[in-house]
Amino acid sequence: MATTLPPSRTRSTVRTLLRLWPYVRPVRTRLFTAALVAILASCIGLVIPLVLKWMVDGPIADRDPAGVWLGALYLLLLGLAEALLFGFRRWLVARPLSGVEAAMRADLYRHLQRLPVAFHDRWPSGQLLSRGTTDLMLLRMFLAFPLTFLLVNGVTILVGVIIMLVQDWTLGLVILVPAVPVMVTCVVFEKRYSKAARLAQDQVGDLTTVVEESVLGIRIIKGFGRHRSQARAFRELSGKLRGTELHKARLLATILGVIVTLPELAIGAALVLGAVRVADGDLSAGTLVAFLSTALALRWPVDSIGFLLAMSQEAATATERYFEVMDAEEEEPRVSGEPGSTRAGAGSRGPAERGASPEPFGQGAPPAPALPRAPGLARAGGTPGAPGGTSRALEAPGEARRPAAARGGLRFHGVTFRYPDAPAGSPPVLDRIDLHIRPGESLALVGATGSGKTTLTALVPRLHEVTSGRITLNGTDITAMSREELRSRVAVAFEEPTLFSASVGENVLMGAGTATAGKGELERALGVAQADFVYALPQGVDTQVGEQGLSLSGGQRQRLALARAVVGRPDFLVLDDPLSALDVHTEAAVEAALRRVLADTTALIVAHRPSTVLLADRVALLSGGRITAVGTHHELLRGNPEYAHLMSGDPAGEQEDIR
Repeated sequence: MATTLPPSRTRSTVRTLLRLWPYVRPVRTRLFTAALVAILASCIGLVIPLVLKWMVDGPIADRDPAGVWLGALYLLLLGLAEALLFGFRRWLVARPLSGVEAAMRADLYRHLQRLPVAFHDRWPSGQLLSRGTTDLMLLRMFLAFPLTFLLVNGVTILVGVIIMLVQDWTLGLVILVPAVPVMVTCVVFEKRYSKAARLAQDQVGDLTTVVEESVLGIRIIKGFGRHRSQARAFRELSGKLRGTELHKARLLATILGVIVTLPELAIGAALVLGAVRVADGDLSAGTLVAFLSTALALRWPVDSIGFLLAMSQEAATATERYFEVMDAEEEEPRVSGEPGSTRAGAGSRGPAERGASPEPFGQGAPPAPALPRAPGLARAGGTPGAPGGTSRALEAPGEARRPAAARGGLRFHGVTFRYPDAPAGSPPVLDRIDLHIRPGESLALVGATGSGKTTLTALVPRLHEVTSGRITLNGTDITAMSREELRSRVAVAFEEPTLFSASVGENVLMGAGTATAGKGELERALGVAQADFVYALPQGVDTQVGEQGLSLSGGQRQRLALARAVVGRPDFLVLDDPLSALDVHTEAAVEAALRRVLADTTALIVAHRPSTVLLADRVALLSGGRITAVGTHHELLRGNPEYAHLMSGDPAGEQEDIR
């Protein structure tokens, strides 16, 4: 289920974690200070054994009570200093690391908004959600604890070993005997734990996807009685994750067993050897106490190696997963070269589009004045007046002599589109589309299910990039505009309306794109969409519609989506079957209001029913990925059998068209 990249077999943990440096750099001073404070605190802890040596060989051996009390005071002060320094380290890192996590999460969210639709089509939402939550939590924990203490414990072990060797090099060598097997175990552990950690985090993403889909689709699950099958799927994924976590626990238990057991055996051997030497008079009791106290002080830094390595590996896999998304190229802001140059492939992505607005729709320039209608001037290729023919729309005689403004509007010039992940050699979804929607004109796009109508409409706001050819608005290649400008001029209403967890007014005004849009614009848009039902809601336009707008009916959601499309008075309007969920009476009212809007707007309307087709000045028939006919509804109804079948709802004709 997961759509993730496999971990590299030669991945360097250090190289992967270094990718966090740009986020850590702004707070590096506090982190370095915190590390130095922690090192100082650990070194203070290593002074305590030296005080014990002085007490044993001095006041205790000399039976000096005053010296013992003085030594106890030294130990108390050293302990307090160590505790205060560790507390100060905690204070130093808490706020900046929360800022690092927030910055990474904000960058991830911003990047997700700018990634092309093709990326989101490939990635399960649960995988993206787990990267923005669980993975970033692991990274914050790594920066707060393991990153610091890998350095602190390393310095502490080095200083402690030097102290022990200075006190007695023979006992020091005994303590160092387990060093080699411990290091070998750590290397083997790192490789195995890295794979297990990556698998576990991917499985968390899969599990998150199942939970999210179950919550959003709870009506379907309950309606079809599929709760048992969904529960079974959840248990299976949960069981796999449990097995992976147990595998991680076994690996961690193995390294902890080695790291804890071998040093303990070495300390025991040093104790026996030291006691014999003290009995022989070769070593003072104070030196042995100090040596063993130092060795015991190093137990936690040594024992924590496995735990710190495990957290580092999980942080490395979390970093890898985070940058898998961040490395995905954003939508290119424009095509380099002259407008109309052919893209290398659909969905190709270029440098990040800096400053692009995440809002898909916005307030456009004032609408172009409507030109006189000329319903039959442009048709599919062939002889004028024939409804069928080739895919190239012919211009009416004398159109080439018209002013540039009259030759504007929305034009498709030899547009071909193939999905980026389509098999090699597969036919394109759209093939050499030539179509012209004149300024102020509305054109209905009709075709069988799966003919590519929705894909064609998605190319206009650049939700997908054309494979070849170009699209122009008023003579300007849309790739020569920033996406912010393009989407402020083109508004879209999709067949499947999406609402957000916000108020009705906020959902509709999302299409305005400016802070100046007020109550008047909102009321006008609601009136066009015949969405007066909102005033009967508990808080009117301030009513929260809930996640995905599921508290509303399908027709109500569709009317709000239509209101969102028209509230910004866009120059170009793209409607993907916007009335499919409406009843007959509401549809008629919405159509009447839409006619007033379409009088001043250039529009492309995907239509399946004659009532919707009649809103448009002309109709284009899309079949087999090509425009096969262009004309008025009545012309195509009389002269094109395929169009007549689609409009009549003849099942035989429908199936014949889908072949």
